[in-house]
Amino acid sequence: MDKKISIILSTYNEASIIKTTIDKIFSTINNVEIILVDDNSVDGTIEVLKTINNKNFRFYSRDSRGLASAFLLGLINTNGDYIGWTDSNMPQLTHHFDEMIKKLDTYDIVLLSRYVEGGGDQRSSMRILSSKMINYFCRLVLGSEIKDYTSSIFLMKKEVLKYGVPIAYGHGEFFIEFLYKVKKNGMKICELPYVQPPDQEGSKTASSIIRFFSLGFSYLIRIMITRFRKN
Repeated sequence: MDKKISIILSTYNEASIIKTTIDKIFSTINNVEIILVDDNSVDGTIEVLKTINNKNFRFYSRDSRGLASAFLLGLINTNGDYIGWTDSNMPQLTHHFDEMIKKLDTYDIVLLSRYVEGGGDQRSSMRILSSKMINYFCRLVLGSEIKDYTSSIFLMKKEVLKYGVPIAYGHGEFFIEFLYKVKKNGMKICELPYVQPPDQEGSKTASSIIRFFSLGFSYLIRIMITRFRKN
């Protein structure tokens, strides 16, 4: 019997692309449910979501609270044997899930990685530099061989959660701490290459410079806390 797959999405002003992403997921993955958390979009995203008529799709709308809490809200509403996360504005990457599902026969978590052979990043030079610096700092401080701690696309076995549920505050830095915990507990992690496309104009990921550096600083703080916390 096919494993049940739960895919969590979060949105903020993704009206122009979100239906394409959802349709791609349903057409690519068998036995899948999609749980979407919207952070009070103002561009008509909610209206688009209301038009989606599929018993395996449900969404939650709330005030903006960040990626970490969006993931946790989605997580507690999943029913799958495998649980995944992907960016809402990159439907062209959903075809990777087929290989990711197969890899879970051997591994506990599968990441798409920009920093293994065959991977790449087409975003702005500033975002690429920041991402590489954060990942270098992760490897230096946390002492791990993981190449892409800030991957925005992953799939894992549900049993992995017994080694630690992601903390529900912050932005994408929650995943750094989560990966570190499960790796320490012996979980096997696989990285598959992907090329990240440019950010969609107007989406949550297309950050202002001020927000960009603010998030970078919060990532560095979380890395240090993760390394030296006694647990």
